[in-house]
Amino acid sequence: MYKLILVDDEADVREGVLREIDWEANGFQVSDVAENGREALEMIEKSAPDVVVTDIRMPFMDGLQLSEQIRRTYPSTKIIILTGFDEFEYARKAIHLNIEEFVLKPFSAGDLLQALHKVKGRLDEEMSERENVDSLQEHYRRSIPVLRELFLVSLMTRRLSSIEIREKTEHYGMILEGRHYTVSIMQLDNPTLERVSDDSNRSRFDYELQSFAVRNIAEEIVARQGMSGYVFQHNDNVVLLETSLETDLNVVHKNTSDLLEEIRLNVEKYIKRSVTIGIGTVTPKLSDVKYSYADASAALDYRILLGNNRIIAIEDVESRSAAPIRFDELQEQAFLRCLKVGSPEEMESVVENLFAPLILAGSSCSFRDAQIFLLQIVTTMLKALQGQGPTRQPSDRSGNDANWFREITQFDSLKEAKAWVILTCASIISRIASDRQSAYHSLVEQARTFTKAQYADSDMTIARVCAHLHISSGYFSNIFKRETKMTYVNYLLHIRMEAAKEMLLTTDRKTFEIAELVGYADPNYFSFSFKKQVGMSPKDYRNRARGELP
Repeated sequence: MYKLILVDDEADVREGVLREIDWEANGFQVSDVAENGREALEMIEKSAPDVVVTDIRMPFMDGLQLSEQIRRTYPSTKIIILTGFDEFEYARKAIHLNIEEFVLKPFSAGDLLQALHKVKGRLDEEMSERENVDSLQEHYRRSIPVLRELFLVSLMTRRLSSIEIREKTEHYGMILEGRHYTVSIMQLDNPTLERVSDDSNRSRFDYELQSFAVRNIAEEIVARQGMSGYVFQHNDNVVLLETSLETDLNVVHKNTSDLLEEIRLNVEKYIKRSVTIGIGTVTPKLSDVKYSYADASAALDYRILLGNNRIIAIEDVESRSAAPIRFDELQEQAFLRCLKVGSPEEMESVVENLFAPLILAGSSCSFRDAQIFLLQIVTTMLKALQGQGPTRQPSDRSGNDANWFREITQFDSLKEAKAWVILTCASIISRIASDRQSAYHSLVEQARTFTKAQYADSDMTIARVCAHLHISSGYFSNIFKRETKMTYVNYLLHIRMEAAKEMLLTTDRKTFEIAELVGYADPNYFSFSFKKQVGMSPKDYRNRARGELP
């Protein structure tokens, strides 16, 4: 459905056109109707229509002047000119305005519909070009290998939600179903020496070529053994994301070790280089493989102690009695979002979910892990308050937020710490909401002050206010309407009309003088706008106030 504005100074023409055409059935929605070009321009600024149907001869601003303004600001808007036979040649001179269609008066609904159908056809073509499905699909199909690789890298570097993972695997045609997931990193030994040799460019090329050869060997062996998973390259290393449907973890570990040992031996045999392989922890969730990747990278660090050309599993070199409590970026983002725009009730639910694994782990969770988790919670709370200034804590040990790090580690139980977090977060939410509302109010007051000082300038627009406030017009429009319950255009009109009323009542200035003093370059348009807003002409308003009208 395309938005359309109808502009004609003759009421019977407007009403007839609106009545005789089934707009929705023909793919259009008439969003506004204007009596002249100036009024239409204000409407266009608010609704940005797809099509403008305008008469050519109108007061205050004619159809060609309006078209010129539209072309300057909204070049994609289609224009249909309604013109009399004696005006047609004049209208055709405006060929540089790229008018889509001309409809000669007097016209029937069928004549206008014919022009509208042509314009709609062009709009449909433009839409089709922007959404050329065949072209996009072909481009998408060719990009699938690259997109798969980027997706696998993103699994290693950040924690994706289950929904995002499912959507990506479906779109990219990837099979990643499994009960267990393991990440292993293969790194050619002595890469640093390769990169700093005298012939650095050549050495770099050789290293990349050899790393690519490692990937090919790994892919071939994974396929030959019928293992499930994907081999890809990241940060100059070859990475294997292995999936397994095995229920026995011992079998999972053995299969992984056997596979990687065969890869190591084949690399040594065929490219005459040694490779060290780090194995991360086994995780039951695909969304947690970034932790397995981090562990595999940590395992590679032990090559300094254990030597190169070997397989190092993180579980062999670091004892882990229980899985660490994680506070990942998805949880942090949800926590931050709730602090900034959520409710206290929603926050309580978020905090309950954050603490649930910690409380469930009980004695199996180390004191150090619990402390790290709590400190991460407080760090996120402080992030939410960045730029808000110091605040007070609503707790029995109240102090300012600089004391939160000390306070969070001094509670007697996790339940007590959780209760403090919930209470403090409720205070943060209230503080942020209050500060935001205060900022909105201040912004609107600045706009009002600037408008009251500048309304007499005929060039005063919402764009000028936004430039003064250094904000976008879309953001400002939403805030202004929310705070004042009116649009900025209507507010400016209200200020001008109130000033005009005051001058009409308290001075003997002529109407054209008052028009100029309240920001209207055209006194006739001022009279038109005044009568439309007040219900009577400026002259009648003054006379009635003075008792000179019945």
